[in-house]
Amino acid sequence: MSSFEKVCKLDDIPDGGVIGVEIDETPVALVRKGGEVFALHDVCSHAEVKLSEGEVYDGTLECWLHGSCFDVRSGKPTGPPATQPVNVYTVKIDGDDVLVSLSKES
Repeated sequence: MSSFEKVCKLDDIPDGGVIGVEIDETPVALVRKGGEVFALHDVCSHAEVKLSEGEVYDGTLECWLHGSCFDVRSGKPTGPPATQPVNVYTVKIDGDDVLVSLSKES
């Protein structure tokens, strides 16, 4: 059974932006596009830095260090230098609350 945890309010995430949160010691980057929120593992698969310190554009989250971009829906890199995807997590919006499940069963 999947377990969702309330992590923030929708308005805590800037529209077109990203914030970093931690869920059970797992770093998570939350990206908002309008009323949609996407959750990705907040560590670049290439350089071990926080993706939440990067920029969001065209449905990707760019790592600030070497410019690797990750698709916010799939976690897959869209170009080098990263070659490995980052995990993505299931998000639910409940009123103004953003809930995230780290479970693969969501």
